[in-house]
Amino acid sequence: MYNRDVNQQHINYNTYDIYQAVFIVNRHAKTALEPAELYSLKKQTLSKLIHEGKAKKVGLHFSNNPRVSKQQSDVLVKCEDFFFHIPPTKEDFQQLPHLGFLENSHRNPKVIMSLSYAKKIIYHYLGISEKSFKVQKSTINKKNINKSIYNSYFNSKSTFTFPSDPIRKK
Repeated sequence: MYNRDVNQQHINYNTYDIYQAVFIVNRHAKTALEPAELYSLKKQTLSKLIHEGKAKKVGLHFSNNPRVSKQQSDVLVKCEDFFFHIPPTKEDFQQLPHLGFLENSHRNPKVIMSLSYAKKIIYHYLGISEKSFKVQKSTINKKNINKSIYNSYFNSKSTFTFPSDPIRKK
């Protein structure tokens, strides 16, 4: 089992705890408003587990929710009792067998863990701090875009004055 005191400098966990943490992060990513950070954590963790030999790529599955195309494949990764999907690389298409459509007969084991603790386990496992790990977001601010469009439209009309400008009677 794992130690829930997250204020300690050293977190005691085993590989099964990492699998559980990845499961929790993946489950929350599916319903998050901005899931990019969570999916990135999942992918980096699974890549490291595969590299260390603690997880194995089994094959390719057709995705249940393809993006733009009608068919898209995902790599099935096995971690003991847990199965996860990650985006494939070019090498995966050449090296892994295609398993066809996903069977819904297998379910991952039930896990009870908070998202914050799962993220702490993963950050510790990856050797990074939570503050240093941020997904690159668009640097364009929506308010600034709307303001610039608004200003450029109304600045081209010579008779319009903004409400912030004082109104002068002539």
